[in-house]
Amino acid sequence: MPEIPSLLIPVSTLPGHPRLSASPLVVLALCADWCGTCRDFQHALQRIAEAHGEIVFAWADIEDDAELVGDIEVETFPTLAIFRDGVALHFGASLPQERPVARLIDALADHPARAATAVPAAVDAFARLIGRGGGGDPGR
Repeated sequence: MPEIPSLLIPVSTLPGHPRLSASPLVVLALCADWCGTCRDFQHALQRIAEAHGEIVFAWADIEDDAELVGDIEVETFPTLAIFRDGVALHFGASLPQERPVARLIDALADHPARAATAVPAAVDAFARLIGRGGGGDPGR
């Protein structure tokens, strides 16, 4: 697995992460080590994370991190899941381009939270796992 830049925390450290309670959003990139597009996207997401220090950005390899994200169906890479306070605001494939992703994150950060529609149950369960401040009970 490629080295994860420092501002993209490994998904395995996300539940209970100390920055969760103060973060307005949690941005999770679901990717795969074998995906060249994901490797390129990782650098763009790192730059977005540098510009949004208040937001928690996490990186998941769907195979290496299957214990946490294995139930989430990912059909296209990269896929982004964006959460606020244990609620999924966005889940879907993303253009691996910095500008559209940054605009999406800005729009979600600047507006009141509305849960995304038609979010898979596994994504909702992950949202509850990280919840408010993380470490929450995934069944709450």
